[in-house]
Amino acid sequence: MLDKLKQFGNLKALQDEAKKERFEATNNGVKVVINGTLQVEEVTLNSELDSEQLAQAVKQSVNDALKSAQMSMAQKMQGMM
Repeated sequence: MLDKLKQFGNLKALQDEAKKERFEATNNGVKVVINGTLQVEEVTLNSELDSEQLAQAVKQSVNDALKSAQMSMAQKMQGMM
C-alpha cells in the first residue's frame, strides 16, 4: 500500500513538472507550442499561406508537437519504473 502511495506522489510530481514543459513544432512558417499536459499554449500563423496550406501546416505542427510531448512523457515514465 505504501508503494502505491509513493508511486501516486511520483506521478503527481511528474504531472506538475509536465505543466511547465513546452514543446514546439514549426511547419511552413506556422508555429505551435504545447505544454506537457498537451494543452496548446501558442499558435503563430503564416499570413502568406492560402487557407488550404495554412490548415495543413497547422495540422502538421500540432501533430509534431504532440508527438514530441508524448515521447518525452513516455521516457520519463520509463525512468520511474
